[in-house]
Amino acid sequence: MKVKVLFLCLGNICRSPMAEAVFRSKVEQAGLEESIEIDSAGLGHWHIGKPPHKGTRKLLKKNKISFKNITARQLEDEDVNRFDYIIAMDQANRTELGEPEGPFIGKLLDFHPALQREDVPDPYHTGNFDEVYDMIHSSCEYFLDWLRKRENL
Repeated sequence: MKVKVLFLCLGNICRSPMAEAVFRSKVEQAGLEESIEIDSAGLGHWHIGKPPHKGTRKLLKKNKISFKNITARQLEDEDVNRFDYIIAMDQANRTELGEPEGPFIGKLLDFHPALQREDVPDPYHTGNFDEVYDMIHSSCEYFLDWLRKRENL
């Protein structure tokens, strides 16, 4: 049975699809693609069906990370039952999710020893895609290490 991970942000075109693509790349490099299922979603409905933001696509292409088949979708009620881990990009996303029973819910930067308790800023408003990529890339490495230990992978 696969461990199921969902990355969550507001619109699902910048941060969470970037985290999905980066984490998927790290999982594949570790040879764990048969053990971990990865997806992303947004709290809002504004971008449903759209590809990642051009700033996200640009950085993923630059770093040779595939974003094939990633399109924006809105968080659905059943996601809290379907996923084992829901990883939010900021405290507002985390708070909006509430306290559903079942999945582990956390923030991505809480896995990074130097960035704990910080939020991944939204580059949709700030344009700081490079900074966001660096935060997500390094935090996904720490998250994967933590997940491997927790799930004995």
